[in-house]
Amino acid sequence: MPVQSAFEPEHILPLNHPVPAGHCLDLAVVLPTFNERDNVPLILAELAQHLHGLRWEAIFVDDDSPDGTAEVVTACAVDTPNVRLIHRVGRRGLASACIEGMMATHAPVIAVMDADLQHDTAILPQMLRRLRRESLDVVVATRNSVGGSMGDFKRGRVMLSRCGQKISQSICRCELTDPMSGYFLLRREFLQEVVRDLQGEGFKILVDLLASSRRPVRVGEVGYTFAARRHGQSKLDIVVGIEYLFMVANKLLGNALPPRMAVYLLVGGCGLLVHLVTLLTLMRLRHMHFVEAQFFATTFAMVANFFANNRITFRDRQLKGSRLLPGLAKFALACSFGAWANVVLSRALLQSNVEWYLAGLSGIVLGSVWNLSVSSVFTWPARRRSSSSQPEERFASVIEAVR
Repeated sequence: MPVQSAFEPEHILPLNHPVPAGHCLDLAVVLPTFNERDNVPLILAELAQHLHGLRWEAIFVDDDSPDGTAEVVTACAVDTPNVRLIHRVGRRGLASACIEGMMATHAPVIAVMDADLQHDTAILPQMLRRLRRESLDVVVATRNSVGGSMGDFKRGRVMLSRCGQKISQSICRCELTDPMSGYFLLRREFLQEVVRDLQGEGFKILVDLLASSRRPVRVGEVGYTFAARRHGQSKLDIVVGIEYLFMVANKLLGNALPPRMAVYLLVGGCGLLVHLVTLLTLMRLRHMHFVEAQFFATTFAMVANFFANNRITFRDRQLKGSRLLPGLAKFALACSFGAWANVVLSRALLQSNVEWYLAGLSGIVLGSVWNLSVSSVFTWPARRRSSSSQPEERFASVIEAVR
């Protein structure tokens, strides 16, 4: 008996027809969102138009958008049973949102794309056909190959994208023209192979997926034109770039250094520079006594570090408004104990005839690990999850608006 194509009439499933329980899907489309309420109905209309004839579902993963994106998705799901919602409270991040969405479906093929209408939904059937026909693991929608274009991107943004492309190729186990793409298709089997090695941080989940594979990845590409955003604002900023660089570095080091620790150390290094410059300025220009200058320089550097960590290292738990001052006090207290541990260890090693630079470095490492650990728990604690959540539900803690 010949194998029947998923594009033949028997597989046609109207948009308003529920997928029977236990019935196989052809495709799941994962759409991470944050403040995209105006784009939700539009992206659903496009998916319905271009995926006609396929058994599909759309999974919106919303990071508790203040604009009411989750409410709009829920309203759409009432009339559209193949629309689902994962409403994340107290968790942020595009990569982790994509992972939770991908792990929440039983579909054999999963698409990841933005909900801002910049990704062309019309090429999804073409991407799916290529994945099946060539037995690929991943099909990437590319802006940098035949049929692809960066659209109306500004020159600076294009240059950054090209730079990221060159950097990504150092860790991806395949040849790609657009490893920075946020629009791709993958088989569920491939996801299961790599999911436990994913960092799940930052904005570039495709690079994380490819770099986490322990074998060469079978990859194909389909060109598309990157469209202009219609509603909302881009989430990309310099912090995203920093996170991306550390993710690449960590993959090159074999996941030896957690990204948050790397960013924390970078902020600490900048804080040390601020401390020294402030100390020198107060002593040379203000003719301040060393002890007094050291006190002010330490305080200033500590405050600068707090705000930098609040904005960069712990951006997913960022303190705002009335929580800032208590957070600063907790951070200062944690750092004071870290400094004490630093001095005690360094002195002990120095007295044991360890070279001064090794003793000093050991103290810095101990103090940094202490500060990060304590800050993660007391200064920037993760919001509590429901007591019913189990550890194995890490990637599938789901609030669904379905069926």
